[in-house]
Amino acid sequence: MTPNARKWPSREGFTADVLGKFISRSLLDPWKLVPIVALAQYTAQGRDIAKARPNLEKALKALTALALINRLGNWLDRRTLNNSTSDPYDWNREVVILTGGSNGIGRRIAELLGARDIKVAILDIAPPATDDVLPNSVRCYECDITSATDIADVASKIRSSFGRPSILINNAGICTGKTILKTTPAQTRRMFEVNTLAHYWLAQEFLPDMIEANHGMVVTVASLAGYTVTPNMVDYSATKAAAIAFHEGLAAELVTRYHAPKVRTVLVTQGFTRTNLIKDLTPEDTWLNPLLHPETVAEELVRQVLKAESGHVVIPGSAGWIARRFRGQPEWLQHLLRCRLEKLMRAD
Repeated sequence: MTPNARKWPSREGFTADVLGKFISRSLLDPWKLVPIVALAQYTAQGRDIAKARPNLEKALKALTALALINRLGNWLDRRTLNNSTSDPYDWNREVVILTGGSNGIGRRIAELLGARDIKVAILDIAPPATDDVLPNSVRCYECDITSATDIADVASKIRSSFGRPSILINNAGICTGKTILKTTPAQTRRMFEVNTLAHYWLAQEFLPDMIEANHGMVVTVASLAGYTVTPNMVDYSATKAAAIAFHEGLAAELVTRYHAPKVRTVLVTQGFTRTNLIKDLTPEDTWLNPLLHPETVAEELVRQVLKAESGHVVIPGSAGWIARRFRGQPEWLQHLLRCRLEKLMRAD
């Protein structure tokens, strides 16, 4: 299958994110605003225009202040998350462990990294489709990531052929789309094992090498559902909320317990994506919260990995901004929103 090419303005069309990025790169770009403010203050023509249009001058100053505050906040986030340290990556030597790489978002991640000749070891319970050709630097290993024994066996093979893995991308996930009473104990247990517990077993296998070298990266692919509990997907939302907690706790432990500040942590919280994960559901596809293409998510994730920095990838940013602040809203509003989501996430 050929990945969807990037379209203008985006694969998802004209969305709130497209508008937001335009505003961020124009009206909220301090490098564009500061020179205009300087011209208004220090040139005769600029002072005349400012005097004739005082409201415009006030708005311009307010936008400039907001842009500078936003840029400062982003700088502080980036510096703090990376523990005020830098760490170069040699992409000819890095080895990536990627779970769930046989299809969907994981498959696109493998293709993008493989296109750069980065070594990728896919761990999946099923092999990729036979009609798809993976890049030469990508290898597939059949592995049940819910089994620590399976993980250890495969890890030994990877180290002997590829070398020590330095990047772990916990991407694998499953979803049933059933209510609490219609989900069997086996289904619920399996979902927690794949979506949450496997993160621990994989970290316990591959993280010690990263800590010893004080170099590496753990990427946690969670979901915006981890911030907003959705009827018909309570178990899925719970597993993704736990995955977010895993990421946050790991980032703190790396500094305080393991003294490995250069081991990076990346959290990915994406909205619903056009993969088999949601084939039995009917998620919304709106201007504010578009249904994503897997290529869109994979490209943003790989872009963050290639930065060799810790960070938080939120897609779409518009819906993500709302979801991340959901818990701070009044209880009555949270309840109403959850009830509304039931209509959007009903299984066929």
